Amino acid sequence: MSAQQVLVVSATAAEAAYVPQEFELVITGIGKVSAATAVASALAKFSSGALPLVVNIGTAGALHTHHGGLFVPGVVINHDISSAAIRSFGHEVADRLELLGGDDSVLATGDAFISDAAVRDALAERADLVDMEGFAVAYAATVAGARCRLVKQVSDQADDSAMDWPAQIDASARELGRWLIDNV
Repeated sequence: MSAQQVLVVSATAAEAAYVPQEFELVITGIGKVSAATAVASALAKFSSGALPLVVNIGTAGALHTHHGGLFVPGVVINHDISSAAIRSFGHEVADRLELLGGDDSVLATGDAFISDAAVRDALAERADLVDMEGFAVAYAATVAGARCRLVKQVSDQADDSAMDWPAQIDASARELGRWLIDNV
């Protein structure tokens, strides 16, 4: 696949610091609304038959202490929506997406920055990693008809170590850039 057929999406410029220049890059801003809006806007510029592969790169918190390194989640969930309550009213809610080509990890996405061990442990019952944009990127790509891959580098343990996230971004960004070079 050539770089022209790939749209790289990152929440922050710092996480995308090592994206090779030949890739089209969209910086979305942090959070689900910003991510979904930016991806939808970017994909609207393509004709429907020529949609690129959307590759969302970024950092993630590990929900289990044995997780570290780089993951390409095969499942992403929207962890902070009241799906059961909404379904009980008779409305369908998209809160889980399966992604082709992913590994067996599950990414939980929500607008809350997870830095509390108790919250982390509750999320760990449903997922392996946590971020703030992955589900929104995957959902926007899916609705547009584009393929999507999420690539997440563990930056912290989703506990008080998460408060050191800014100091971990550069090392994660290097690994994410290397993944793009080696895999796209």
